[in-house]
Amino acid sequence: MKKSKKLIALLLAAVMLFALAACNNEETPGTGDEVGTTAGSATDTYTIGICQFVQHDALDAATKGFQDYLTEQLGDRVEFSYQNASGEKTNCTTIVSQFVASNVDLIMANATDALVAAAAATEDIPILGTSITDYATALQIDNWTGTTGMNISGTADLAPLDQQAAMIKELCPDAKEVGILYCSAESNSKYQADVVAEELQKLGLTSTVYTFVDTNDVQQVTQTAVDNSDVVYIPTDNTAASNTEAINNVAEAAGVPIIAGEEGICKGCGIATLSISYYDLGRKTGEMAYDILVNGADPATMPIEYSDGLTKKAVTERCEALNITVPEGYEAIVLEDETAAQ
Repeated sequence: MKKSKKLIALLLAAVMLFALAACNNEETPGTGDEVGTTAGSATDTYTIGICQFVQHDALDAATKGFQDYLTEQLGDRVEFSYQNASGEKTNCTTIVSQFVASNVDLIMANATDALVAAAAATEDIPILGTSITDYATALQIDNWTGTTGMNISGTADLAPLDQQAAMIKELCPDAKEVGILYCSAESNSKYQADVVAEELQKLGLTSTVYTFVDTNDVQQVTQTAVDNSDVVYIPTDNTAASNTEAINNVAEAAGVPIIAGEEGICKGCGIATLSISYYDLGRKTGEMAYDILVNGADPATMPIEYSDGLTKKAVTERCEALNITVPEGYEAIVLEDETAAQ
């Protein structure tokens, strides 16, 4: 009987020791489950889902810069799942839902509609936006402080709108009426249009907004805009960027100059822009992704980053055709057909 009791006591002690060891091996609550707070090791591999809203030069460059930076830093330890939404919001929703189901390590959302879809799809997976004009507008955040307080951060492509308005006055000093042309479905385009309209008013210019709904009515709305304007301004707008040939055909025939919010649109149909490098913006987004994945940074507290440099650029061929004198300090944009001829 004594031997039996002694055996039972030994067994109980062994069970208690095993339970204690198991408890000590458990992850401390709150130290590994938050978004972007667990630092990676030198052998970790990462899968990143990239949702790009539409294919055009600016967004393509941002995606390339993002991938290039992370590939340089991580080599074959990073894998990209790239999906293009072809300009359809519903496709963005489908794409990011697939990323969430696959439990990717990070989502890069290229353009506002991709960011909005990603934000609605997950509160856990880190999200970085790029080519976003205004995060407060995109995410409907009041009392903006520079960080989202969510699982989201990223880079913005907004060039100073007051300087863009001043460029209109500088290049077209005799202009009185400015048409502001953009897609009504893009909230960040409206934000830019509203600010530019205020800045133009300060400069003594009158502005009228002309909005198209989608690709189908771009040509018709552009015709109305050029018929009633001395010069047209187009903000960074993905639908416009995908339809520059149609816009240029109308504006060129009417002899009306276009000032654009970014270089891709300018190259397609404009005379000048205050340009950022979308490739560099993508690389900056890649730096932020590395900080989240490898160093455990929390996107909720990471400030939105902006482009480091701005450059005034002009399409000299179009300016000459319109008898517009380009002031000093502008860098020439070389059109593709000119490059091929050289």
